[in-house]
Amino acid sequence: MKFFIVHAHPEPKSFNGALTLHAKEILQTQRHEVIISDLYAMQFDPVSDRRNFTSQKDANYFKQQAEEAYAAEVNGFAPDIEAEMEKLFWCDMLIFQFPLYWFGLPAILKGWVDRVFARGRLYGGGNWYGTGIFKGKKAMLSLTTGSDEPVYREDGLNGDIHKILFPINHGIMHFVGFDVLPPFIVWSASHISDERRQGYLEEYKQRLLTINKTPSIFGGNLLGMLSSHNQ
Repeated sequence: MKFFIVHAHPEPKSFNGALTLHAKEILQTQRHEVIISDLYAMQFDPVSDRRNFTSQKDANYFKQQAEEAYAAEVNGFAPDIEAEMEKLFWCDMLIFQFPLYWFGLPAILKGWVDRVFARGRLYGGGNWYGTGIFKGKKAMLSLTTGSDEPVYREDGLNGDIHKILFPINHGIMHFVGFDVLPPFIVWSASHISDERRQGYLEEYKQRLLTINKTPSIFGGNLLGMLSSHNQ
């Protein structure tokens, strides 16, 4: 398989860094191909505006989705954006590796999504959810939290982690057609022992080795739920 890991942590020696490195080693040992976009190391620009494009549909009024659709027609995406899109089309499995920031993605990773998940290229024209561009490909979130697991239960202080991750799993990954696998979560990463960290690395290894046996968390065709994505 071809794995594409989008890594979003500023410290290479962090446990997020260890998880990405571990994944690369395990997967390559199994003769899988691995590409990593380390967003901080790349100094990826998360700001989405006309810098996304080399083309220009309307010079007087910027509407991102219209510019995306036009760029898809005329091959008008900026080289850095085009390169990330090509990785998505290349891969069989997409992994987001990140620390949970304020109940969501770190800004650099959200900006990556804002710029790379472009209308006309990754979705649109009836291509979403069950008919999405990436139908048949898999995706998974691998993340760390700052608090223990009980805090992220339905009755916990922060609420159900699966509801917190729903906008990412459903509104980003599944929206463009990925079969989304259950997230791999390291609870309270900065407060656990080295022994527990080693345990998590072993658990992650087993998750990666059983990817093809892991069912998607979403089933059925949700196309009818969406009539328009224009904003």
